[in-house]
Amino acid sequence: MNALDGYSALVTGGGSGIGLASARRLAADGATVTICGRTEARLRAAADGTTLRWRVCDVTDEEQVQTAVAAAAEPLGALNVAVACAGGSEHLGPLVLADVDAFRRTVDLNVTGTFLTLKHAAPVMVRSGGGAFIGVSSIAAALTHRYLGAYCVGKAGIEMLVRVAADELGPSKVRVNCVRPGLIDTDMVAGITAGGPVLDDYLAQTPVSRVGTVDDVAAAVRYLAGPESTWVTGQVIGVDGGMTLRRGPDYTPFTEPLFGAEALRGALPDRVMPEAVRE
Repeated sequence: MNALDGYSALVTGGGSGIGLASARRLAADGATVTICGRTEARLRAAADGTTLRWRVCDVTDEEQVQTAVAAAAEPLGALNVAVACAGGSEHLGPLVLADVDAFRRTVDLNVTGTFLTLKHAAPVMVRSGGGAFIGVSSIAAALTHRYLGAYCVGKAGIEMLVRVAADELGPSKVRVNCVRPGLIDTDMVAGITAGGPVLDDYLAQTPVSRVGTVDDVAAAVRYLAGPESTWVTGQVIGVDGGMTLRRGPDYTPFTEPLFGAEALRGALPDRVMPEAVRE
């Protein structure tokens, strides 16, 4: 018997990266796993030749999330694990130049997407006798990442959401925790892991000085999902080589050529104010 035989799991953002690695790890230990994401072709490719099931879902769309949760619960008539891995950022640059719509979409994807997954997965877990919900934040939730402000805010929001949900749902035996990855080798950060001053800075701030792997994070997800962690809730587990002991990375080599040194410190030309403000 595998430790997760009889478990049913949903993994959002499961078509690639940390989400896919987590889904594969859960399935390897016996769980029936449904992955979801926005791109059908990516999901099909991820599930091909495996036991993974898939469902197209934009986690910012409540109806789609509700449908994905139902699909994950359908094979066994229950839901035991939900991993909210969908996330990302549409903002890079100083906050004073941030596009408000890109800022909102970044926070929406990370915070609202995790919230909607929790909102619809938790009641199914309660009816199933309990379960494990696992959010995915980032070291950007705890350490400032200059010029990635929207992402920092979104990931920090996930961590507080997890804490509140753990407090509310504990009496129903639904545990709510979070993993906090450091720099992980995925397509999303290929421009960093390929080498250069930003990678050098990451490694200089990381006691266990290497780039993390998706399997590093999947191992923590597996622990939080399984019977080994039945008295663990409301926790954020760092999988970062110790980087949160030091400071966040310096993205100046990426951003200064794009925006200029003055803009990075908030020095912008005078803007034309509405007439009512001038008066």
